[in-house]
Amino acid sequence: MLQVALAQVRAYGRRFIAVGLAVMLGVGFLSATLMVSGTTQASLQQSLGATYAKADLVVSLGEGAGSAVETEQLLSGIDGVSAVHAAQRTISTLSLPTGPADVFVLSTAPDELQSSTLADGRLPVDGTGITIDKTAASQLGLGVGDSFALEQTQYSPDGEPLPPKSLTVTLTGITENSADPYLAGLPQVYAAPDLVESLSIFAPGEAPPQATTAQLAVDGSATVADVRTATASALSASGVSAEVRTSAEQVTADVAALSGGTDQLTVILLAFAVVAILVTVLVIANTFSVLVAQRTRDLALLRCIGASRAQIRRSVLIEAGIVGLVSSVLGVLLAAGVMWALVSLAAAQDGTEFATLAIPPSSVLAGLIVGVVMTLVAAFVPARAATAVAPLEALRPAEDATTKTRRGKARLFLGLMLVLLGAGLLGVGAASSALLVALPGGVLSFVGVLLCASLFLPALVTAVGKLATPLGVPGRLAAINAVRNPARTTATASALLVGVTLVTMMMAGAQTSRTAFEAELGANYPVDLAVQEVGSAAAADAAVTTVERLDGVDAALALSVAAVSDDAAGALPVYAISPDEAEAVLRSEDLELVDDVVFMPQDSRLTEVTLAGADGPVTLPVQEVQTQIFVPTITTATAAELGTAPLPGVAALGDGTGILWLKLDDSLDAAGVNGLRSDIVEALGVSEYQVNGAAIERVSFNQIIDVILLVVTALLAVAVLIALIGVANTLSLSVLERTRESSLLRALGLTRAQLRGMLAVEAVLIAGVAAAFGCLLGVVYGWLGVQSALGAIAPVTPSIPWLQLLGVLAVAVIAALLASVLPARRAARLSPVEGLATA
Repeated sequence: MLQVALAQVRAYGRRFIAVGLAVMLGVGFLSATLMVSGTTQASLQQSLGATYAKADLVVSLGEGAGSAVETEQLLSGIDGVSAVHAAQRTISTLSLPTGPADVFVLSTAPDELQSSTLADGRLPVDGTGITIDKTAASQLGLGVGDSFALEQTQYSPDGEPLPPKSLTVTLTGITENSADPYLAGLPQVYAAPDLVESLSIFAPGEAPPQATTAQLAVDGSATVADVRTATASALSASGVSAEVRTSAEQVTADVAALSGGTDQLTVILLAFAVVAILVTVLVIANTFSVLVAQRTRDLALLRCIGASRAQIRRSVLIEAGIVGLVSSVLGVLLAAGVMWALVSLAAAQDGTEFATLAIPPSSVLAGLIVGVVMTLVAAFVPARAATAVAPLEALRPAEDATTKTRRGKARLFLGLMLVLLGAGLLGVGAASSALLVALPGGVLSFVGVLLCASLFLPALVTAVGKLATPLGVPGRLAAINAVRNPARTTATASALLVGVTLVTMMMAGAQTSRTAFEAELGANYPVDLAVQEVGSAAAADAAVTTVERLDGVDAALALSVAAVSDDAAGALPVYAISPDEAEAVLRSEDLELVDDVVFMPQDSRLTEVTLAGADGPVTLPVQEVQTQIFVPTITTATAAELGTAPLPGVAALGDGTGILWLKLDDSLDAAGVNGLRSDIVEALGVSEYQVNGAAIERVSFNQIIDVILLVVTALLAVAVLIALIGVANTLSLSVLERTRESSLLRALGLTRAQLRGMLAVEAVLIAGVAAAFGCLLGVVYGWLGVQSALGAIAPVTPSIPWLQLLGVLAVAVIAALLASVLPARRAARLSPVEGLATA
């Protein structure tokens, strides 16, 4: 039967193209997912490993460890240790002419352990010099030899802020960018250990902080294993809890800590790979069902001349195995090529030279095994069907699963049970905001829908097919042909239904999540933008006039100090605001300003505040606003009751206490908000750090949602693409089956254009019904999913992305039309005489 199978593959190779493409895409997705995991791990190991590039041992210090100096003294006395570096780091601020800039300050190491590479200049040798990374030097306009202040906030023993510690330093060198992801986000500054230690002390008289890690270099007088044992013993004898690892072991531990011990990205991608494989299995099963049905006579003839059922089944499975193996190999190669291109692109970007391509053997083996197995599994039922009838009965058409057959009734019963059970769990999960309950409910209900699909999808296609009646004979024939083989129609539509449902579920879920979070952000972060320290009350009023002219500003309000507390809270400025003015700029509908109350930001830890009044101190209760983007506020009526008493502490506060609150246009996107922020900085002459607020948080949140939605949609598009290949495959096989019929229609007067139109309408009917029903399911699943995930923290109201759903429908219809082009061209190109002569 091997020769028979090989002959079938050679003779009907074109019929296996769609199967091969589906398998190749599914396997490519799975292998790429595993390669992403391997590449991520390898890249992290290389980037984190750069920190320990010269160390033989790394010590992670716990309780009982002393300062960096004490740790180095202890470890340097161990036999075989040639150099020790107890790493110190803190965050400080460079005071530059262009404004303050926060930086990571790291201690330099001995030459044997120094991991940074100089691009220019030299490393600092004392507390008067620093280096900075190349990117930061370019952005901040710094060069070797420049001098500026390095400042560190200080606090009194009681926790009160003191004037910052300021040290004048000179830039002695510029280093290459660090690949350490723990240092991402801020410029990296290297300084002598004593300077870093002094910056790490935030309060006068405070002891140096405990060292957390130390790197050791081992000389040739001892082995690394011996020094490791001696180091652990010395630390234990000193009462220090520590973990001593080799540099490779430390990198592995850091990678695990950075990923939380699990590879969440791989888990998410594997979920999408499973979806793609599921759709692939549906397409393969559908294709082989048609291929086997087309060869019923051939298989029956083989049975008549002595082939057993097992041999026939083995022949079909061999065909599937050959197609699956070849396509799986191509899929793995495709995945490797895509990953190579992505890693090369990432490595070309500045600062990401550590990107490393890794192709684990598991990704290759898993792709090949899953590809072959899923092809064999998908082909097993058609192979079994090929031997289910006796040779003399082989021409009898297979019984479709309907409500009038035993198989149809069983499928209907099981499907309805799963739908009811899943819908119940989904409803309970949504009502109680329990995602772990709703998730299995959604899966069960969707599986139930797929089981029942053969009972309602052909009926939906028939009903929608009536809309094609105005197209004349081609339209009526298309409606009939679309459901001529209900099993094939169901399998094709189900494959597309899976992909479209998941795509629209993510779209509807993202839209609903965005709406829910924007409402919650409006309540918790009522001020879109706040501009701090704009000057006196008069300057603040003038600033309102300035910013109101800027595009994107709906309303602006100036706040100035109306009272100052004179109790233990210190010189706390309190601003007065009219409730009517507040309503114009605040987002929260629940925030109601009332008289005789001081409104404080969240976590103020104050229950009352004493304010200076004209007739003496007045103590008012505190009401916290559920946000930290707020200032101590009273109503203008409360300020009037206090009177015009001298405000203690105003002189200390200075004349720069004026604040602006801005409400922005709802149509502003991330670029618009950031652009407006720059315009405000330029118009008012303030620093960028003085302009902050909820709008920046909101656009950042929306950007995260948009990126996630883009990635998810792109991933699920693979499933939709595979399903559309199934549509093209179904039409191609249908054309082959109906060669004589199509030729007869041509002979009776049907033109080539009408024949092409008939097949196009047939494709649109199948794809359109599946896409429309998938959109409906996706909206429901998306809403209930968000309700179960976010219902406990924010009110969830369904929000339907109509334009995106219409886009999905349009893509499905256009893709179906494109899928019909080649089959229609093949059918129209055959002359009626040749077609009627076909056996």
